[in-house]
Amino acid sequence: MIEQELIARYLQPLLKGDRKACRSVIEEAMQKGIPANSIYTEMIWPVMVEIENLHRRDKISVIQEHLATRVNRTIIDQLQNKLPRRPQRNKKIAICCATEEIQELGAQMMTDLFESDGWEVRFLGGGLTNEDILSFSNEYVPDILLIYGTTPKQAPEVRRLIDTVKSVNAWPDMRIMVSGGLFNRAEGLWEEMEADLYAGTATEALLVAADENPVSQAAQRTINRRKKRKIVNCESEFNNIKEEALV
Repeated sequence: MIEQELIARYLQPLLKGDRKACRSVIEEAMQKGIPANSIYTEMIWPVMVEIENLHRRDKISVIQEHLATRVNRTIIDQLQNKLPRRPQRNKKIAICCATEEIQELGAQMMTDLFESDGWEVRFLGGGLTNEDILSFSNEYVPDILLIYGTTPKQAPEVRRLIDTVKSVNAWPDMRIMVSGGLFNRAEGLWEEMEADLYAGTATEALLVAADENPVSQAAQRTINRRKKRKIVNCESEFNNIKEEALV
């Protein structure tokens, strides 16, 4: 488990766009023996969520949000080759973002972690039409199509994509997973959209995807509630360092 103090020391220079200081904290973590995948899931991911929350509540500027996101992406690019490589699962996943999604970092992290976990992965990113995604799915035939979204305005388009996939029914064995702030902040939205799976974090995505048995909606709701408690606790830990960074 990564100490909250180390995470807080990473957040402060991150909001200033100080890449050198952020790299120094990451190097310190690795020198302590913390593996790259733990840095992904226990450090970069919660910080990314916190940056999104601060930006949504107008607690930081657009510039700060952009600086932090770019630094995080740089760190992730450098860590990707240090992730463990587990045996191949003979499973395929395609990861895409909502059409107008500009925050692709979470989806990129999931891509790296799924690849590390032995999945064959294709990362489509954002900016594609639903027709593009359907066409690719027809060619690639993934076991899971993961749709990542962060803002409420993306909900109608994501719903249309899921509805279209379900109505076409060309891939009856393909499961649709949704993740991202759009679904984390609206409990039950994934159910209303008739997605098959939901994951609040990258770690949950790996666990849910690896389960060959269908996950009940009741179990998914339990995961959602547990995730919300974790975010609240994480936000509390960050309060002091946020005040210092925003001065």
